[in-house]
Amino acid sequence: MKQNKFKSGFVALIGRPNVGKSTLMNHLIGQKIAITSEKPQTTRNRIQTVFTDDRGQIVFLDTPGIHKAKNKLDTYMVNVAEHTLKEVDVILWLVEPASYIGANEQHIAEQLSRVKTPVVLVINKIDTIDKEALVKLINLYKDIIPLAEIVPVSALRGKNTKELLSVIFSYLPEGPQYFDEDTVTDQPMRQIAAELIREKALRNLSEEVPHGIAVVIERMKERGTTGFFDIDATIICERDSHKGIIIGKGGTMLRKIGTEARREIEALMDARVNLKIWVKVRKEWRDNELYLKNYGYREDE
Repeated sequence: MKQNKFKSGFVALIGRPNVGKSTLMNHLIGQKIAITSEKPQTTRNRIQTVFTDDRGQIVFLDTPGIHKAKNKLDTYMVNVAEHTLKEVDVILWLVEPASYIGANEQHIAEQLSRVKTPVVLVINKIDTIDKEALVKLINLYKDIIPLAEIVPVSALRGKNTKELLSVIFSYLPEGPQYFDEDTVTDQPMRQIAAELIREKALRNLSEEVPHGIAVVIERMKERGTTGFFDIDATIICERDSHKGIIIGKGGTMLRKIGTEARREIEALMDARVNLKIWVKVRKEWRDNELYLKNYGYREDE
């Protein structure tokens, strides 16, 4: 009996902000790596995660949402997403149910029309609509650009995600195993820790604050070989008033962010963690190239 050839390749998840790209990727690889939030612009860097089974290996690139840029940070995010489209074997275009194709989707379709990569349309949140509405939506998207496949899923409920993996493998070439089979991400733990802290801030803070924050890990060190880590982190914000909101009355908000983040970092590292967080103000850092580079947003990477 002939053995199936090992397939491997790179798959980009794209879509407008907040359609569930990170949730879908976390579900597909079976572990939380990308942060999730109800607020837009949660993902800022191109996060690389890995799925491996007997069929082969898929390297997922969860890109920042494609949208109209308003500042240098926005421009960086959009450039990362658009450059990724030319480097991959398959593009997953994630959309959510709507009765029409909005301006953001039209903008993404325009970007996709310029690439030759197979595009799989993934309609997310299908648990929120009936079959008739789903058929109408499929017909809407069929007319906008040529699509390799259309796969309806619910990332949150894990519905139809196995079918999506089968579709992806059908478009991947035969290739090598890029990562060990137990690897789930190429992201350093420092970056994942920073992102988990930012996620908790995004989820807990009021609307005007989150877009203007970054998180930097100043120190991550194990105490000897005890499996106990000390992590020092700084939340960067743009205004003194934001600093007050992040810290909260008597430090309550900062403690809440720290406690929630520490629990998830400990679970991911399988170690005990002493997490200390400070807050600093850096006015208009999102439009300052030096600050952007210092906080990990580098065009050349």
